[in-house]
Amino acid sequence: MPDAFTTHVLHVASGSVERIVDLTDDCQAFLAQVSGDRDGLLNIFVPHATAGIAVIETGAGSDDDLLAALHSLLPADDRWQHRHGSPGHGRDHVLPAIVPPHATLPVVGGRLELGTWQSVCLVDTNKDSPERKVRLSFLAGS
Repeated sequence: MPDAFTTHVLHVASGSVERIVDLTDDCQAFLAQVSGDRDGLLNIFVPHATAGIAVIETGAGSDDDLLAALHSLLPADDRWQHRHGSPGHGRDHVLPAIVPPHATLPVVGGRLELGTWQSVCLVDTNKDSPERKVRLSFLAGS
């Protein structure tokens, strides 16, 4: 029988542009390996001070809309106290207060229980850090 708790780190090349990276297939592949078709919870965590995890629709413009909304809320200009890195980088450090660095999602029968149009995504506005780690942790129910 598989372990009740299993974890794995994804290495994501988010590049040098603001991006939303769909992690849904990576999450499903992880669950296929470790869940044993059990119910439980999947926690997705990005251990970075300038990135977040969102559950959103992708591919129909919603990912671009989210980036546009973040630009409106958190402009990349010189207003920020945190000033190292590229211009406006201080806003990247505020991002996790709006898009949290984690999500915990239900797993039923070894599969993510997502809505029809929902995807698990890394939200990365930090152009200074092209590589990200994302920790996937599955906790099986008893």
